[in-house]
Amino acid sequence: MDDPSRFHLRQVTLQGTVRNVQPLDPYTLPAGTTCYGAYLFYLEDATSSLNVASFGRCGIPLVKDPDVEDGTRIELQATIQAPSHGGYYLSFQGIKVAGEREGVVQAVADRITPLLDEAKP
Repeated sequence: MDDPSRFHLRQVTLQGTVRNVQPLDPYTLPAGTTCYGAYLFYLEDATSSLNVASFGRCGIPLVKDPDVEDGTRIELQATIQAPSHGGYYLSFQGIKVAGEREGVVQAVADRITPLLDEAKP
């Protein structure tokens, strides 16, 4: 989080706890395709919190709950989108073009794997 530009468009693997899951309404890409099942959440660990987006499925109408629940520990493989690099990010209003001074650091979920609690004797 201190220097997100070093990680722009790089795939990273992170572990943490899911917080504040927010399902999103369907949104339309600039090309006209509608996407369904998108959601946002924060991945939190002992050091920080990161905004994560799951873009859902585009072109295939579906009703689907998010793949994560608040409080779940996960391993996340994601592509980092750093601010000031243009491109798109997912917001509560759908897909947005990142402006030159946009301060959004967002991880775009590629794969989410629940972490099982270690068995207690």
